[in-house]
Amino acid sequence: MPEKALITGAMGQIGTDLIEALAKELGVNNVIATDIKAPKTDYPFKFERLDITDVDRLKDIVIENKISTIYHLASLLSATGENKPDLAWHINMQGLINVINISKDNNIRVFTPSSIAVFGPNTPKENTPQDTIKRPNTMYGITKLSGELLCDYYVNKYNMDIRGLRFPGIISWKGEPGGGTTDYAVHIYYDAIKHKSYRCPLSENTKMDMMYMDDAVHSIISLMSADKTKLKHYNAFNITSFAATPKDFENAIKANIKDFKIIYEPNPLIQSIADSWPDSVDDSCAREQWGWKPLYDINKITEDMLSKLYLKLGNQ
Repeated sequence: MPEKALITGAMGQIGTDLIEALAKELGVNNVIATDIKAPKTDYPFKFERLDITDVDRLKDIVIENKISTIYHLASLLSATGENKPDLAWHINMQGLINVINISKDNNIRVFTPSSIAVFGPNTPKENTPQDTIKRPNTMYGITKLSGELLCDYYVNKYNMDIRGLRFPGIISWKGEPGGGTTDYAVHIYYDAIKHKSYRCPLSENTKMDMMYMDDAVHSIISLMSADKTKLKHYNAFNITSFAATPKDFENAIKANIKDFKIIYEPNPLIQSIADSWPDSVDDSCAREQWGWKPLYDINKITEDMLSKLYLKLGNQ
């Protein structure tokens, strides 16, 4: 029987690209997209509307479609989560436990992303280790850390196959970000083309790890294809492509758009979240256990983002 995959939060930033990659690998009829919001017209994949906190609806979709792997992407992100902490806890934790319990009962593999948000002000800032102190001070970080522990519990107690990655900021041109602290690294490219200027909600030297969407999708598929017996950390691998500041993005864009200007107007909430996260993480465990290797650096990303967005925005 062919693998059949279900993606929750498929209309989000990662889901937009992941479903295309999975459809190429598994076949378009073997991938089901779900989300609380409906897709735009002419959506080429099977779609089911789903509130991830509705366990009965989730179970019906899983059973009806004979799902063998769930890519659980539905969540409320960091900046939005600070404005709606109760909702962030409800969606992020209830959604995850629903996915895990249905997967346990039906022998389903699970991918669920974590985040560098699990780290906090007391975590080592540079080259943050895979295993270190994690005391997040945001609701998003708290839900992601709780999710890591929950996944570990079910892996150890029920021998489930649950895998995940601690994603850094993700840069993409197809799906736009949805309320995260690193969203600026996408918006800066849009505004560079539209206005040749950008108002940045972070200070120019705020350093964080970043990754291009192509690398993010590749990392998910690579991890889920890895030999389970070689994985010492089933979920929540540190992963990154490079660490950068808004100033680094400014310089990379100026190499392509000479008159680009950036105005730094730090947003207190977003700045405080970013300051609590690492400047860079050590992803050697991912490299050693399943061969992770990024393909994009900031200059290659900038060239690709600008060329793709010129075409995208020109067609709107």
